[in-house]
Parts: sequence; C-alpha cells; structure tokens
Amino acid sequence: MNKSVRLMFTAALLVFAGMAAAQTDKMANTNVNWPEDCAKCGVVTQIEKVSDAKSGTGGAVIGAVAGGLLGNQVGGGTGKTVATVAGVAGGAYAGKKIAEGNKEYKITIRMRDGEIKHAHQETLNSIKVGSMVRLKDGKAKLYK
Repeated sequence: MNKSVRLMFTAALLVFAGMAAAQTDKMANTNVNWPEDCAKCGVVTQIEKVSDAKSGTGGAVIGAVAGGLLGNQVGGGTGKTVATVAGVAGGAYAGKKIAEGNKEYKITIRMRDGEIKHAHQETLNSIKVGSMVRLKDGKAKLYK
C-alpha cells in the first residue's frame, strides 16, 4: 500500500472509532433505571474538589474590625489599647484564613436525556460517583 492509501485508511478508522465512542457515550444512560417522577435526574460521573479563588482580603478586613471591637471591650487604659491591637491582629489573621479556606465541589452529572450538567456546591451530603441526583436551583441533591 502506498502512503496516501494508508493515511486515508487510518483517518477513516479514527473517524469511525470516534463515532462509535460518541454513540456509546450517548447511550450510557440507557442502562439506568430512571424513576418516573424525576425528569431532572442524572447520574454523577465525576466529583472534583476546587479551591475558591478568593484571596482572603475581605475576611481579613472583617476579622480585623470584629477583633478590634471585641478587644476594645476588654480592660482599661493601656490594657485596653493592647487588647484592641491584639484583637485587630488576631481577627485579621483568623478572618483571612477562614476566607481562604473556602472549598467547593464541581459535580459532573449525566442527565436522563444524555446532557452533561455541572453543579457547584460546598458540601456533597453523601453524593458520590454513580449516585442518582436531582438538580434543583443549580445544586445536586441525592435522589431518594
């Protein structure tokens, strides 16, 4: 066989393989026993833990204000000033860490009609890959 025939044969083989994979992927939901009362149900295919892109600056500012107010309520004279400064510093640090620690999950769901949808939420509530879920207000809830 010359090179162009081999190349065309390989290209055709790849096209047919891609078509077969797409058909198999689309039919993946046909084996699921779908409940009749759940038109907005799907099966979880993937769960990713993603970090929130927040820098924590807002949390630091809020923490500093709250810490300063609380510190200002303690003691009197120089002690009150020290407590206020300590409250500001401690509150800022705590607020920043809390804001930076926000995590969320990206849940990939293959819907009943084969469409792929994503839900972003902070908790899984027993949802795992393979779970049947109902989508409501952009959140996945375990179907029971």
